[in-house]
Amino acid sequence: MTHIRTTHVGSMPRGEELTPLLLARDAGKSYDAEAFDRVVAKAVEDVVALQKECGIDVVSDGELGKVGYSTYMIERLSGFGGHTDRRPAADLAEVPGLAKKLSAIMGSQEFVRASCIGPVELVTLQPLHDDIRRFRAALDRHGAGTQAFLNAASPGLITAFQVNRHYPDHESYLAALVDAMREEYETIVEAGFLLQLDCPDLAMSRHTGYQDLDEAAFLKVAEANVEALNAATANIPPEKMRMHVCWGNYEGPHDHDIALKKIVGTVLKARPATILFEGANPRHEHEWTVWRDISIPGDKVLAPGVIDTCSNYVEHPELIAQRIERFAGIVGADRVIASTDCGFGTFAGYGKIDPLVTRKKLMALREGADLAGARL
Repeated sequence: MTHIRTTHVGSMPRGEELTPLLLARDAGKSYDAEAFDRVVAKAVEDVVALQKECGIDVVSDGELGKVGYSTYMIERLSGFGGHTDRRPAADLAEVPGLAKKLSAIMGSQEFVRASCIGPVELVTLQPLHDDIRRFRAALDRHGAGTQAFLNAASPGLITAFQVNRHYPDHESYLAALVDAMREEYETIVEAGFLLQLDCPDLAMSRHTGYQDLDEAAFLKVAEANVEALNAATANIPPEKMRMHVCWGNYEGPHDHDIALKKIVGTVLKARPATILFEGANPRHEHEWTVWRDISIPGDKVLAPGVIDTCSNYVEHPELIAQRIERFAGIVGADRVIASTDCGFGTFAGYGKIDPLVTRKKLMALREGADLAGARL
């Protein structure tokens, strides 16, 4: 039997006790720092234990110390301020009634969405050191025999969420972020973890932050973003890095999503060896044939989403196995890691997946991977 490795994209539901603390901290309100650390540490311990129980091979801290994957850096870097309301995604703008219903189901995005209003420089990495300390303690108790990763925002992701209102052009903004984020990336790897760079800027941003650009202009932005990612991680071996590419973790029409075949060449230029991408939802599952039909460098590992994170349906293990087998047929079982389309708790207080369903989905992921392994 072949052991098919399993993982997920990173974020997990924050819970009712932790969410208010994260939002208060993000908004600059007073909060009890000792209570915050205690609650986060317990949540991280619980989430590591959950992943281990579910048979996940490559685990994370659930990003539980962060309000969200794409805005957390404003407390670590200078140059950010104010609040800019996010434009609706191009697909949701066409269906305002659905957008309203989704908001009622998923909750509101209450976190601060700052803009870049001054020079971007590293101020402190103490929040990262706290994340590492809590994660290491949880792994020491529950994570024996597992690999572990920590998420970090890519330079391009930051430009997509924190709008540039200071630098003369996109490239200058990226250059500043390369210097500002490099130490975070290297610190994660030096601590013994895999570094996961979140890169929805290479896909989702086509219909969100950069929706006013034509396709050619967007692809130039994506190329520049990958060049920045590569520069910022130049000192890190590719095999110690993963990157996640997605089109947005929400149940919208997604009929404005850019096709994988148009961006896959750019994605493959990025240095991280492991590529996590959507492969389970109705808009992108068919794109497994894109990977079949291109030349994939021999050092790349594919981590397709075989679990949908926009639906509370629990995938049947047989379906999961079939999805895994497609990719094993392309690059071999040893270069496939079964993953999820996106996170289970992208932002604090926002998300559709019930925490108990999260557990069921991860259990099904392991069962489906074992079915595939028995046949491979």
